[in-house]
Amino acid sequence: MTRRRFYAPPSSFAGDRQSVRLAADEARHLRDVLRLQRGDQIYVFDGAGKEFHCTIEDSGRDFAQLGILAEVQPARLESPLDLTLAVALLKGEKFDLVVQKATELGAKRVLPIITERADVRLRDDRDANKRVARWQRIALEAAKQSGRAVVPEVTPPRAFQSLLEELSADGQPALPASLKVMFSERDGKNLTEAISRQEIVGRPMVALVGSEGGWTDEEIASAHQAGWEIVTLGGRTLRAETAAIVVVALLQNLLGDLK
Repeated sequence: MTRRRFYAPPSSFAGDRQSVRLAADEARHLRDVLRLQRGDQIYVFDGAGKEFHCTIEDSGRDFAQLGILAEVQPARLESPLDLTLAVALLKGEKFDLVVQKATELGAKRVLPIITERADVRLRDDRDANKRVARWQRIALEAAKQSGRAVVPEVTPPRAFQSLLEELSADGQPALPASLKVMFSERDGKNLTEAISRQEIVGRPMVALVGSEGGWTDEEIASAHQAGWEIVTLGGRTLRAETAAIVVVALLQNLLGDLK
C-alpha cells in the first residue's frame, strides 16, 4: 500500500519526539483532499532524512496534531552519491523541470548559476528570493512524490566565478566536492574517461551544466584552470534542461543507485 506522506520540518517536532504538528498547507491537504480523520495513520518526513509513522490526534482549519508511533525507514533509501547539481539559470518553467527531476533522481542540492549566456537576468534580491522559494517548494513536492525523506536544498543564485572560487583548492571549500565536473558541448573528455568509480564512490561531487547558449571559451578555460574536469555528452546538441536531467541520471547510473 502506498504511504500517505506529509512533510514537517525538524522544528515542528516536539522535543521528546512523541508528537509533531503539521503546518497549514499540509494540514489542509490531509483534511480537505484526502479526507483523513482522527485515528487515521500517516507518515511524516522531516526533509533531513528521517521518517515517522504517525496517527492523527487532532486537526483544525490550519493545523494537524499527530502522535508519533515509531521512526521508520524512509519510503525510498537515499542514493550513496552526494551530488550537487549546478545549473545555469533557464527561462520559463525549464528550471522548475530541472529541480523537479533532479530531486526525483536523487540530487542532494541544486545551485542556480549566473553565466555569461544565461537565459535569465535577475532584477534584484527580491526577484531571486521569490524564485528560490518557488524552486524549494518544487523540490519538496518532488521529494514527497518520489519517496525521499531528504529535501534537496536550492540555494540562491550565484555567479559562475563565485562558484569557482567557493570550490577552489586553496583553503577550505565552502561547498562539498571531491570531484568537480563541467559538462560542455566541446573541449572535453567522455564521462568514463573523466571519472573513475573506484576513486569517487561515496565522496561528494559537483556537476555543472550551462545554458542554452553554452559556455564561453573564457568560462571553460577558467573552470579548467580551477581544477574542473571538462566532459562532453556525445555528438547531439541537447537542450539545457535535457542536459541537466541526463547528467544526473548518468552520474546516478555510474556512481549511485540507478542501476
